[in-house]
Formats: sequence, structure tokens, C-alpha cells
Amino acid sequence: MTHLHDVYTQFFGSAPTSIEELPSSGSNRRYFRLKGEKSIIGVLGTCKEENEAFLYMSEHFHKKGLPVPEIYAISDDTMAYIQEDLGDTLLFNAIEKGRKTSVFSDEEKTLLVKTIRLLPDMQFLGADEFNFSKCYPAPEFNSRSIMWDLNYFKYCFLKATGLEFLEDKLEDDFQRMTDVLLRSFSATFMYRDFQSRNVMIKNGEPWFIDYQGGRKGPFYYDVASFLWQAKANLPESLRMELLNEYVDSLRKYQPVDEEYFHAQLRHFVLFRTLQVLGAYGFRGYFEKKPHFIQSVPFAIENLRNLLQKPYPEYPYLSKVLKELVNMKQFTDDLAKRTLTVKVMSFAYKKGIPNDTTGNGGGFVFDCRAVNNPGKYERYKPYNGLDEQVIKFLEDDGEIIDFLDHSYSLVDASVKRYIERGFTNLMVCFGCTGGQHRSVYCAQHMAEHINKKFNVKVELIHREQNIEQTFKASF
Repeated sequence: MTHLHDVYTQFFGSAPTSIEELPSSGSNRRYFRLKGEKSIIGVLGTCKEENEAFLYMSEHFHKKGLPVPEIYAISDDTMAYIQEDLGDTLLFNAIEKGRKTSVFSDEEKTLLVKTIRLLPDMQFLGADEFNFSKCYPAPEFNSRSIMWDLNYFKYCFLKATGLEFLEDKLEDDFQRMTDVLLRSFSATFMYRDFQSRNVMIKNGEPWFIDYQGGRKGPFYYDVASFLWQAKANLPESLRMELLNEYVDSLRKYQPVDEEYFHAQLRHFVLFRTLQVLGAYGFRGYFEKKPHFIQSVPFAIENLRNLLQKPYPEYPYLSKVLKELVNMKQFTDDLAKRTLTVKVMSFAYKKGIPNDTTGNGGGFVFDCRAVNNPGKYERYKPYNGLDEQVIKFLEDDGEIIDFLDHSYSLVDASVKRYIERGFTNLMVCFGCTGGQHRSVYCAQHMAEHINKKFNVKVELIHREQNIEQTFKASF
């Protein structure tokens, strides 16, 4: 801290009136806000080479007109420096409401669009006249750095879970992935850790920080880092919208074959996800930093979603990763955050069912307008699960249209509940006696939801004393 005091005093000609240490998460660098003649940020680094890389990059990017903090002064040993104060608002915090609900406001979307559209400028303008030999710890994204990250995942995360695997087979697929990633090499600046925690918002505009690990490399990596950041919690629709914004901005610098772009990006998303899990394993499991432990479930869920579409290029790795996401420690966590839909049939004369989950209920559909088989003596012994009643209702046809409309309403809510991480939804069908129409509708709705969304459905035919559970397959 004395170091920063002296640098500030020498630069401004007067001592700071206060020095406040700022929180830091993943880095070993320490950050301070120094106030006095001017409010600035002071940094104490632990690695001389890393400091020098950041200082060179900052000067270069600033000259190129890119939104990075200006460096004011540096200590003689380069272990301390002072820079422009960009405020306290990280993009990560500015989109907090959207991250927590998966419903992003127009203001949040605007910030995300501005950020992703600036990325090609950083990658291409930033690389113009850039001396990549100044990068630390490596000047470029190459086979060595790829294998280092993959082994980072293997030793710091995979082994820490206790999962058994054959190292030679895994290494074979690591080599295949290396070959795939390197076929898209470009002489652009690869930020490497481009994510919402490394973007500041000042006066409504994005500013880039913490790029000291950057190097020459393919632009796909940064896109994957930003749009698939584990805790950003971007819904797929918004992710695709932002991806289109990036591609549009990228065309300022080069033509884009969108089919190839998307196919290649998918490999970088997988690679980045594994690298992130390695970092979470090291920072969380070994250094015991809670922020990283808490982030593991989000990255696992990202990985689980990625694996829904096969990676035939990596057969053994895919097998191991599928075993990983299905480990009890991760499926238990998923289950805690997974939607359960309760579907019920009931008789109106006995009252609408109560919701015991605390969610407050959900849909209540009134089936009494549908032609009622219960008014015919021959159907009175049966319920909506019996073939005789099913045939009557389906031949009549009214209930088919009724259910189709019900599906549309419920499907939209289930989709949003899943995206927002909600855990409970209730869908009820009522009729006169809770025997025929409501039972038929509830049964079909439960089967429909389970099949379409792969979520757990608890089905209760209240007046028939029938219960059934449709499980989700993780």
C-alpha cells in the first residue's frame, strides 16, 4: 500500500486523502481506490511479467481508441501502478436482474449488445501493430496452451470428482480437439477471459478490463467465453440474438460463412467450458474460494446442454463427460433447481386444489363446457383413463381443441419457468365430478409436459385417489 501511496503522490504532487481496498475474486492482484487530487484505482501485482503485459496492452489499446482504462503512473519496479477509475459497476452486476430471472430488460439487453458489438474492435483493431511477444504467459494460442487448459480440467476438476477414466484415451481426444481448434487460427487479439465480470459500465458504455492473459488467437474463443459464461444465465433466444450482433459487427473486418462459423464455434464452447471447470476446480476445490464452488453447477449445466448434441470427433471424451454430468453430486444439485410440474384433476363441487409448494398455484382449466360423458348412464362406472370414455371424448372432438389451446398456454409458461430456474408450477383441470373430462385432460397434459420438456411431473387425480410420477431423465 505504501508503494501505491508513493506512486500517487509523485504523479499528482500531493498525497492521497484515503486508500480503500476493493474486493477481488479470482486474481492474486490487489486493487485499491485512492482519493485526493483525483479518484484513481491503484493496483499491486504479484507477478512482474503479468504486470508488464497488462501495462503494454493498456497503452496499445488506449492509442487505438479502444475502451480501456488509461494508465497514469507506474512504480520503478512495475509492481504497482495507478489507472483511470471506471467506477464500481461491472456488467455482471448491471444485468443482475436478468441473470437471476432469465428475463432481461431492454436496458440490460442494450448493454449486452453494445459489449458484444465492441468485441471485434478489440480483436482486430487491438491486434493492429500489436507486439504479441509482450504477452504473458504465452504469446499465442497454440497446441501447448490448449493442452495445458485441457489438462487443467483433467487434473483440477475431473480427478477431483473421483470419476475413473483412461488417461491415454482421454489424451487422444484432447489431441483431436487441439487439431480442430487450431484449424481456425487467426492473427487477432484473443482476450481469453472475455466475460461480464471483466467489463465495466461507465455512463452507460462498456469498458474492458483484466485482459492481461490475452494473446494471439482465434476470435471464436472470446465469443464462447462471453455468451456461454456459466453464471450469465443467458436464455438461448438472447444468446442467439447476441451472436447475430457479433457476426454483424465482425463483417466490418472479414466475410463470414455462417454455417462454418456456427459449426466451429461449438468446439470452442466445449473447450472453454472445460477450461472454466478446471479453473473452478482449482480456485474452488483447492483454494476453497466459495464464489468458484458456487459457480460449478452452472458450468455443469452448460456442459449438460452442450452434450445434447453429439461431438462425434471426441468419442471417449464425450463418454467421460456424460458420466461426469450424471454423477450424483451434480444431478442432486440439478434436481434442487429443476422444475416440477404438478398436474391435478378435481371436482369443482369439492373445491379448487391448494398449492402446498409456496408458489401460489398456476393454471386452472374449467372442463365443464366440454361434452360430458357422465350424463350417460353407460359411462358412469368409468373414468377418463378408461377406453370407453377416451373414445367418447375423442370421437366427439371438443376435448381435442380444448387441450390444444391448453397446451399452448402451459407450454409457454413451462419454457419460461425452466429458463428462469423456477422449481414449481401447478396445472389443474376441473369438471363436475372430477371423474371423466378433468381426468382425461390432466392425464394427457402430464404426459405432454414430461415428453416435451423432460421435467418431473406429479400427476394426481384427486377424486379418483390415483397418483403417478413422470420422472425427468438427466
